[in-house]
Amino acid sequence: MTEDRSEAPESVSPPAGPPGRPLLERMNPAWFSIVMATGIVAIAAGLQDVEAVSTVLLVLSAVCYGLLVVLFAARAVLYWPAMRDDLGNHLRGSGFFTIVAGTSVLGAAFLVVAEQLGTAKVLWLVALGLWAVLVYAVPVAQILREPKPEITSGITGTWLLWVVATQGVSLLGTQVAGQFGRAAPTVVLLCLCLWLLGIVMYIWVTTLILERLFFGRLDPQALSPTYWITMGAAAISTLAGSILVLNAGKYELTADLVPFLKGMTILVWATATWWIPWLLIMGVWRYVVRRYSVSFEPGWWGMVFPLGMYSTATYRLSQAIEHNGLADLSGVMFWIALGAWVFTFVDMIVTLARRPVPEGAI
Repeated sequence: MTEDRSEAPESVSPPAGPPGRPLLERMNPAWFSIVMATGIVAIAAGLQDVEAVSTVLLVLSAVCYGLLVVLFAARAVLYWPAMRDDLGNHLRGSGFFTIVAGTSVLGAAFLVVAEQLGTAKVLWLVALGLWAVLVYAVPVAQILREPKPEITSGITGTWLLWVVATQGVSLLGTQVAGQFGRAAPTVVLLCLCLWLLGIVMYIWVTTLILERLFFGRLDPQALSPTYWITMGAAAISTLAGSILVLNAGKYELTADLVPFLKGMTILVWATATWWIPWLLIMGVWRYVVRRYSVSFEPGWWGMVFPLGMYSTATYRLSQAIEHNGLADLSGVMFWIALGAWVFTFVDMIVTLARRPVPEGAI
């Protein structure tokens, strides 16, 4: 028997408004996480030479991206007050960063899987513009919101999407910098600054999350799959750092910083690796010991993405530091990520096919 989810405290993202309101009005801002998860697994498949899987997932990621753009635009027009309220919601607001991260990851997927550099460049410009708006709009809206929640009920792993979005812009920008001609060194400098800023953001947010975990009441409802983003944010920092190293020789600035870049990249990879056993233990506690339901929620994609990102980041790190053993680890993690993607996709279809759609599933 699963636990009664209706009695859990308000520690994860609740639906926006009463259950009777339209699904589009209550739509979770973090839905672009499906683009992130599908796109990064497509990249990992491409790096492992599983071409059929990488192509199918790239197409699916692009289709999901287009559909979500339409849905979000419709929600902004029809239900702007609900979307505006989400922006300042401490539990839901960070979900908007999935738009930036999803755009960046999709661009990287087009680059790696389909070798469409022009498409990747356009998507980077879109991601950069969205990041420049949301990186201030979301924190300001939450800072000015009153009343504010206690930290034990106002923060989850989704806050690290702030980091993921920043590092996503950095890694894709480094890859397309050469398309900007004389401005390429400036683009690389921007990407280097974003990478370093993302690492600082990671320290800020992780400190708050650890305070919540160590000193707040923890129940199965609170320990949502979004906590996997603690690993995913470190993994994408690893990938962005590895891309900077692999492209360092093209630019004087980064060529002089290679030892520093390698050291910091290994540091964040070690951090990502450290999180994995802890997250697995907490997963066993939640789903086996406490028998919490495995019904789909958008946060499930927040678990698939880190697995795919860890595989991709580890592969690129193996190239950056010339350590072949890491490439083998990347291959193992790819199959785990692909299995998690298939499970989550099927769980999503089954859950959303129910009538009425269960609360929290959108």
